[in-house]
Amino acid sequence: MYFTDRGIEELADRRGAEEVSLAWLAERLREFVDLNPEFETPVERLATWLARLDDDEDEE
Repeated sequence: MYFTDRGIEELADRRGAEEVSLAWLAERLREFVDLNPEFETPVERLATWLARLDDDEDEE
């Protein structure tokens, strides 16, 4: 188990039943980076990965 799994599990436990838009998630990520600029690169990588998640399926 990675250290980050605890945070992911907490997110699922506390907010797993909620439905949110991707626009809402994008705004929360922007807020997080504004408060924690040292995490800009990992957040950018996560956002890019999420944005391109289905690209491989489209190419087949």
